Amino acid sequence: MSLLDLAPVIPVVVIDDAAGAVPLARALVAGGLPAIEVTLRTAGGLEAIARIAAEVPDAVIGAGTVRTPADVAASVAAGAKFLVSPGTTPALADAMAASGTPFLPGVATASEAMALAERGITELKFFPAEAAGGRPYLKSLAGPLPEVRFCPTGGVRPETAADYLALPNVGCVGGTWLTPADALASGDWSRIEKLAAEAAALR
Repeated sequence: MSLLDLAPVIPVVVIDDAAGAVPLARALVAGGLPAIEVTLRTAGGLEAIARIAAEVPDAVIGAGTVRTPADVAASVAAGAKFLVSPGTTPALADAMAASGTPFLPGVATASEAMALAERGITELKFFPAEAAGGRPYLKSLAGPLPEVRFCPTGGVRPETAADYLALPNVGCVGGTWLTPADALASGDWSRIEKLAAEAAALR
């Protein structure tokens, strides 16, 4: 199954302390969101991925903010089942493809999407979604690029997610609203599970 079809929303998670990674992942999975993107923006990101991979078998754990071939190697070694990048260079695209791990390379323009489509890569992350033109921009790409599907991430909110998901070329959205900082800090896993369940019901 495609990454874009696992769930309507992929939680985008920034984890400072890997100690909370496992209960967080369990809450998201219990709420109906198995695909979880843990970003590499913090020192605890790789450890969080490794812990979730080892202890939450129902989670499909991915690495986000993958920017270099070294990030690709480290993420796969930690147990990431998919990779997500904010943008895409030729070297990064080569490394992600060579890893044998599913990936969503980041694009923000038609030319970037076309360049990846030329490589046979047609499932992409659209980032930063709202700043790069949002729903009107994605809708305009559906005509000239009918084979390309997107996961828009960046500025997507609960009140706009359904409108993105209604577009024919959007498979899912990425969102940070599922893991509020105060809920992470306090370990309020029941609140996160509730937010996940609400997001899972969007489709």
